[in-house]
Amino acid sequence: MPNDLTIYDQVADRWWSDDIRWVRTLKNLVPGRLAWMDRQIDWRGKTVLDLGCAGGFMAEALADRGATVIGIDPAQAAIAAARAHAHQSGRAISYDVGVGEELPYPGAAFDAVVCVDVLEHVRDLPMVLAEVARVLRPGGLFLFDTINRNPLARMVAITIAEDILRLLPRGTHDWKKFVRPSELARGLRRNGIDVADISGLSFNPLTDEWRVSGDVSVNYILFGTK
Repeated sequence: MPNDLTIYDQVADRWWSDDIRWVRTLKNLVPGRLAWMDRQIDWRGKTVLDLGCAGGFMAEALADRGATVIGIDPAQAAIAAARAHAHQSGRAISYDVGVGEELPYPGAAFDAVVCVDVLEHVRDLPMVLAEVARVLRPGGLFLFDTINRNPLARMVAITIAEDILRLLPRGTHDWKKFVRPSELARGLRRNGIDVADISGLSFNPLTDEWRVSGDVSVNYILFGTK
């Protein structure tokens, strides 16, 4: 079944064990993403929402940079794993179970919202963008990445990554939910968020590493300012 998000709960008890290839791939995305995000914002002292945090890879990296972090995800078992790991490592991160379409936070609560590997999965993208804008303070940043919608992206993210290389479980993605940059830019502008920068994310399957690139045809990362 395309867009099957039950996989996050199914592996929650092994999220931090490094023995599941596709989970390790998600973990290895963090340095590449942060290499780009760190150029856009100084995290120290910022209140940050990690929207779609799963087991906490990005949330912990943000906390280590001095941010006050809240993570939210619909996968209850993944949230339990995130809470347990944060407690074990002494990180003061708050985690909530919830969805991007109905964020349980007051308006203008965050200096930044981070949303990685999420927008191509949500039920109602316009509602998520509206909620992100609502909880951001004026001048706040929305930093995120997602997958472009075109034949190449479908081949790379599904045919190669899921069916051939098994970097992700089959059914992780539904290509019809992939989002073109122009569509996202329009949706963000409708909610008072101006797109400031866009870059590509490229994967090297030999080293299992991601890096920022100029190619936005498959994975792309960008930020907007409210």
